[in-house]
Amino acid sequence: MNREELINLIKIKRSFLCIGLDPDLSKIPQHLLKAEDPIFAFNQEIIDATHDIAIAYKPNFAFYECHGVKGWHSLVKTIQYINQKYSDQVFTIADAKRGDIGNTSQQYARTMFDPVSSGMDFDAVTVAPYMGEDSVKPFLSFQNKWVVLLALTSNKGAVDFQFITNNGVRLFEQVLHTSKDWGTPENMMFVIGATQAERLADVRKIVPDHFLLIPGIGAQGGSLQAVAKYGMTPECGLLVNSSRNIIFASQEKDFAKKARLEVLNLQSEMNTILKSAGI
Repeated sequence: MNREELINLIKIKRSFLCIGLDPDLSKIPQHLLKAEDPIFAFNQEIIDATHDIAIAYKPNFAFYECHGVKGWHSLVKTIQYINQKYSDQVFTIADAKRGDIGNTSQQYARTMFDPVSSGMDFDAVTVAPYMGEDSVKPFLSFQNKWVVLLALTSNKGAVDFQFITNNGVRLFEQVLHTSKDWGTPENMMFVIGATQAERLADVRKIVPDHFLLIPGIGAQGGSLQAVAKYGMTPECGLLVNSSRNIIFASQEKDFAKKARLEVLNLQSEMNTILKSAGI
């Protein structure tokens, strides 16, 4: 999915919501544990209930890899299901946070983007920038695929490194300054945590046109209104992620319906924001 198609989806659905598909077997409805593949069964119902509203889905690999081969099969089945049934309706992000020396990153990129090799075909992958340009470039070599680069995160430990200052420039700002030229607004996004909303004005001074993936809305306490106020562009330029508040809205058999209600509430708020921005 290219940038124009992504922007059109936002306008059509009146939403810029990304749903984190982070299935925790201790939290999913108990009746699903009897299924042959509980994780896929859970994801499938969430996707079917929300695909007409959500712009993107973002499986976090940790929730699959922890189950070994079974979990990996669930992940592959999930992305294949989305691509087979809703490929032109949603954007998919592999939340894998990869980043290594160039030849290793090339293999990671094949994992995310080459269905012949891995069975998976995501639109984007999250990448850590610590090892520099040659660790990121292999992901950018795939046409119409995106890198979502970690820049400023929402966790408590973000202050340990991301705000270290050198000659008046904070580390997260240096990451943005340096990496924005590795790709373009057509194939690179940046992760900016919703709990860092007050920093979004600074971020937009450096990357005014790039899409931003914003985790931290909902359970982590981020404010959708603040994110939109400081981070929205004339084309929206935001994918706001919510996971737990949606997928675990209920632990009963009505979990998919309750998830949809949460998504509809967010869409209503997002539609108001888009209208106010003239989008």
